[in-house]
Amino acid sequence: MILIDNVSKKFGALTALNQVSLELKGGKSYALIGPNGSGKTTLIKSMLGLVVPTTGNILFENVSILNNWKYREKIGYMPQIGRYPENMRIGQLFEMMKNIRKGNPKVDEELIDAFKLYKIFDKPMHALSGGTRQKVSAALAFLFHAPVLILDEPTAGLDPVSVEILKEKIIHEKRMGKLLVITSHILSDLDEIATEMVYMFEGRVQYSNSIETLKRETNESKLNKAIATLIRQRELLESVTE
Repeated sequence: MILIDNVSKKFGALTALNQVSLELKGGKSYALIGPNGSGKTTLIKSMLGLVVPTTGNILFENVSILNNWKYREKIGYMPQIGRYPENMRIGQLFEMMKNIRKGNPKVDEELIDAFKLYKIFDKPMHALSGGTRQKVSAALAFLFHAPVLILDEPTAGLDPVSVEILKEKIIHEKRMGKLLVITSHILSDLDEIATEMVYMFEGRVQYSNSIETLKRETNESKLNKAIATLIRQRELLESVTE
């Protein structure tokens, strides 16, 4: 569904992405993992068309996204920090988005109901807590039945009940054949909702495979331990080859 073909991105002397190639398929949930500065955010922004690669290409359904904004209608995006008009009320925000996308009459309001956002539709955005903003961002990302969902730290700031509601929604959407790309520092959440793992470091993809394969290769049953073992193995290999 999304093909990232030998993509590099430089910001001056800084190489944020270095020859990244990935094929992301529908019906799978990809955990995009890596330390700060590894290139995760730049890769997400590149897929969204917010950053133009220095070299390489990104294809969405076999069509290049360069100068092609129509594909964005097929992506639901939940940013790590949602920024909205501060004086706009929650209900007005959802109505505005529906009006912008009036060519898409079908909407998915399951998370609006599950998070009980309709009870606070009259609240302005500036009066919301960080957790409630996250709920609004999640509900907006799923609103238009997009076949691709990119979720950046989706459970950050949510209470335990809301975390479970969102995880159940993510699992359901994957079963419906959608492509999900998820970043999170909470590896226990990813262990439940992701099927594939992409580990990035210094702008490169260091590992890309199913989580099941990673656990088998590292002889670990939990994702956080499997990643730690993978990193140690890579560090050991690099020290031997130096």
